Amino acid sequence: MKQQWQEQLPLDNIKSISPVGGGDVNEAFQVKTSEDTYFLLVQRNRDKSFFKAEIAGLDLFEAYHINAPRVIDSGEIHGDAYLLLTFLQEGATGSQRELGQLVAKMHSQQQQDQKFGFDLPYEGGNISFDNSWTNEWVTLFVERRLDHLKDELYYQGLWTDEDVRRYNQVRAVIVDKLEQHNSKASLLHGDLWAGNFMFLEDGTPALFDPAPLYGDREFDIGITTVFGGFTQAFYDEYNQHYPLAHGAETRIEFYRLYLLMVHLLKFGSMYDHSVNRSMEKILTEAY
Repeated sequence: MKQQWQEQLPLDNIKSISPVGGGDVNEAFQVKTSEDTYFLLVQRNRDKSFFKAEIAGLDLFEAYHINAPRVIDSGEIHGDAYLLLTFLQEGATGSQRELGQLVAKMHSQQQQDQKFGFDLPYEGGNISFDNSWTNEWVTLFVERRLDHLKDELYYQGLWTDEDVRRYNQVRAVIVDKLEQHNSKASLLHGDLWAGNFMFLEDGTPALFDPAPLYGDREFDIGITTVFGGFTQAFYDEYNQHYPLAHGAETRIEFYRLYLLMVHLLKFGSMYDHSVNRSMEKILTEAY
């Protein structure tokens, strides 16, 4: 890191700033002072508003006693946005059952007016989603997320007219199934894959990197199933505390498709097969 960062971060006696793994969206650093250790996220060439949604999510986690990093500061240094957090020390292992309890606790926090959305949009580097408040989960999920992804995939040349035609068939199934389901506006992590939770040194689970919104909790559960990292003990304990509704297994595939479409847009044709397989599964189960 440049000397100017050490000079402008709101910390005294900085001893070192070292790169660490932080996902594919932000650069991440461990910042050590003479008194403590912090976690620093940097988004190049973006203003400080880039982290507003994540900050809002972490503030909600703190308010509802969801174990997560706490926000220390955020801002902008020489045209780059930053977010400074408490540093959570990862342990070797932990309880998937406690993780299930933690996620169920998060999902039990519901929007008081049962509105879907959030005060801030989703910002994910090369893609954003409109989170404006709405009365219908279908509006938020299908019209503002899936349809937007479809448009971007077509515009980027990753989908053909035939892909769009097939998507529209799948879309009709999704809309029909969701309109039959009584969705509740739960507090969602929004990007709940295995890279966004950890077990601390004492074995307790913690969540981080939220992309918050209020939506159907099956959205988060569906995302957990795509890349692994969540054991059957997690799902058993979650259902013990907050059982999923009838038909959840079918609807969870809709959220798997969403995440796979995001990855197709971000990483290209290596996700073609997975997206097509998910759409085929949705159509096969529908007919």
